[in-house]
Amino acid sequence: MQLETYISDLLYRYECVTVPEFGAFLTQRVPAVINGSTNTFYPPKKNLSFNEQIQKNDGLLAHYIADVEKIPFELANEKIQKRVKILKSLLTQGETLTFNNIGDIVFNNEGKILFEPSYHLNYLTDAFGLAQFVSPAITREVYKETAQTLQKEIPIAFTPEKRKSIPYFRYAAVAIIALTLGGYVASNYYVNQIETHNQLAQEEAHQKLDNKIQEATFVIENPLPAVTFNVSKQVGIYHIVAGAFRVEENCEKKINQLKAEGYKARKIGVNKYGLHEVVYASYENSEEALDALHKIRKTSNKDAWLLVKKLD
Repeated sequence: MQLETYISDLLYRYECVTVPEFGAFLTQRVPAVINGSTNTFYPPKKNLSFNEQIQKNDGLLAHYIADVEKIPFELANEKIQKRVKILKSLLTQGETLTFNNIGDIVFNNEGKILFEPSYHLNYLTDAFGLAQFVSPAITREVYKETAQTLQKEIPIAFTPEKRKSIPYFRYAAVAIIALTLGGYVASNYYVNQIETHNQLAQEEAHQKLDNKIQEATFVIENPLPAVTFNVSKQVGIYHIVAGAFRVEENCEKKINQLKAEGYKARKIGVNKYGLHEVVYASYENSEEALDALHKIRKTSNKDAWLLVKKLD
């Protein structure tokens, strides 16, 4: 039994997933981080940790396995116990336990469990589709300092000869202002003329169209029978997400691809990060949704995940 697959599924929705008689995997939400020295932006995420002191069976993992594999709850508990015995035996032999997309667990020299989390997956569903990126450094302050240095080194001053020529500059400035005002008035007049012309032409076109519509007579001798289409609308709050896309064209391509594969794919809207979300299908029943998710992960897309959300 691939126990880590079920643990990974539950970490998307819960902050604590306990493996009875073994320990608990914990998640803690951390905000987005900016590294000023490297100009790197990191999206918000869930940090993973492991606590071997929490071993009491809360039933969460067993219930999930029972729902997915369609087996009794007691049998799911027995399968967990067998897997835990194997894991403990491997640890005592000095082996490193690797839980895919979760992390590695090993005994240290003192016999204590050490956990090294994996960073391949971000279990924070709100940040789905976001990745870290590096921004180029902004050198605005450098330009400002350069300009200030140039002003100090090359001061602007008027000599007596330049002062004598100032009246000519004043006359030139007055002439430029007069020309500007004149051009502005002429431009406004020209724009008003164009708008008046456009309005009259539009009214004339509408009048001609109305006259043609009034004169036209439509006669259908053999009308076609009415056709009724039965369109089924997908409902439900359980959605299996196939991906989220910044460009809407890519979103439509993904929908067409999934429909060609036989899925009832559709777009469920834009999340708060501006990404278009595409789902394989939506379900009203959680058991059907989990069963479909397990099949999709097993056959086509191991990164698919379940979104529980009531759509408007």
